[in-house]
Amino acid sequence: MNETLLILSICINIVVLVLYGIDKFRAVCKAWRIPERVLLVAAIFGPFGAYLAMRLFRHKIRNTRFSILVPLFIVLHVVLYLLLSMDSGNMPG
Repeated sequence: MNETLLILSICINIVVLVLYGIDKFRAVCKAWRIPERVLLVAAIFGPFGAYLAMRLFRHKIRNTRFSILVPLFIVLHVVLYLLLSMDSGNMPG
C-alpha cells in the first residue's frame, strides 16, 4: 500500500482515538457529549483508533451498536487494505 495512504490512515486513527477519549472525559465530568452518530461515523474512517479507545478508556463497550459495528469496520478496513495491496502488486507474504 502507498506509504502516504498508510500515514494518513494512522493519523485518522489517532484523531479518532483522541475523539473517543474526549467523549469519555466529558462523560465522566457530566459535560456536553459528542453524539454517538459522530463517534460511529468517525469509527468508519478510523476503526482501529475507535477500538483501541473502547478498550483503553472502557468507553462504549456495553453499547451494542459500537460492540458490533466497530469490529465490523475493522474487518472492512483489513479487506480494503488487502485489496489495495493486491491491486498495487505488493501483496504481503
